[in-house]
Amino acid sequence: MSGPLEGIRVLDLTSVVMGPYCTLMLGDMGADVIKIENPSGDTTRYLGPSKNEGMGSLYLHLNRNKRSITLDLKSEEGHQALLKLVEEADVLVHTLRPESMERLQLSYNDLKKINHRLIYCGMYGFSKEGPYGGRPAYDDIIQAESGVAAAQGEITGTPQYLATVLADKTTGLVGLSSIIAAIYYREKSGEGQEIEVPMFETMVSYTMLEHMYGKTFSPPIGSSYYSRVTSSYRKPYKTKNGYIGVMIYNDKQWQSFFKVSGHSELQKDERFKDISSRSKHIDFVYKTVEKIMATKTTEEWLGILQQADIPCTKVNSPEDLFEDPHLNDIGFFRNVNHPTEGEIWDMKFPVSFEKSPASVQYYAPNLGQHNEEILGGVSVRNGEEK
Repeated sequence: MSGPLEGIRVLDLTSVVMGPYCTLMLGDMGADVIKIENPSGDTTRYLGPSKNEGMGSLYLHLNRNKRSITLDLKSEEGHQALLKLVEEADVLVHTLRPESMERLQLSYNDLKKINHRLIYCGMYGFSKEGPYGGRPAYDDIIQAESGVAAAQGEITGTPQYLATVLADKTTGLVGLSSIIAAIYYREKSGEGQEIEVPMFETMVSYTMLEHMYGKTFSPPIGSSYYSRVTSSYRKPYKTKNGYIGVMIYNDKQWQSFFKVSGHSELQKDERFKDISSRSKHIDFVYKTVEKIMATKTTEEWLGILQQADIPCTKVNSPEDLFEDPHLNDIGFFRNVNHPTEGEIWDMKFPVSFEKSPASVQYYAPNLGQHNEEILGGVSVRNGEEK
């Protein structure tokens, strides 16, 4: 077997990051993913460094295990070609706004007439049921609107986006799990269904899980912010020669820390007594640890804290990860030979399946590479048959 989703065919009408990240995971787990692009291609093809036009670094990592065809869905030929593919598909995933799919006559109501077992997943900015439905959205917009940027601003002093496309990738993973759940439901019932995965609602539920905090109760018991994660002192600690990440969490770890750091007197400080007390005085707690960490080198603290079984780590940059001994030992980064781009670095699928392991069947395809293979020799572009 090539993966737990072997035999599932996915029509991928997504672009940028959110949808392609979802379908990347489906493909890695064995699904046959057909990436359907307009004649100009997914915009991520042109992001980042590349050896050949349309094969940028971000595109290469988001579109492994997919086959690419080009269709002009506004043309009759392109529309009919897609409907033909829908007949045999298990899943269709799109990131177009709902009204766009309606205009193209590709809504769920249109397609379920062709294939009642189809799982139809729409991923877009806002639920189509609310007043924001149909508004355009990207990762930055959703980080700002969902509270993520403001929560980060509690640390930085001004609202800040996180240095990763958090909303896109988080929503992509929620889309993935929703599709797999719908596949399971179909196995029991024989019925397909429509799935809506809106970025805004997904990220509000993600962010507010901890930031309901005092507003959980009626009347409120304090601020909505979870004070530990918004403390400006929650950061890697400066040592004599660099920085270190340390997370002293439970009572046992704190008692060990007091002992190995040479600060047993803090055991009697009521502010460190238990998790409730530490939470109420979180800035003081973090400032205290910050002062202690500054007294030794990173290497000295790693030896001391690891011996005491206290979670700690050196602070890696993304480039440092290429040399990480754990990642190298498990072969996480792989130097592979792409058919057109030559040697590239790729990452392994992070999850291990004992009996149906994920694998790489295809590296990211060139635009329209599989037109002939999938469309039977017909490449439908701009309403013309080539």
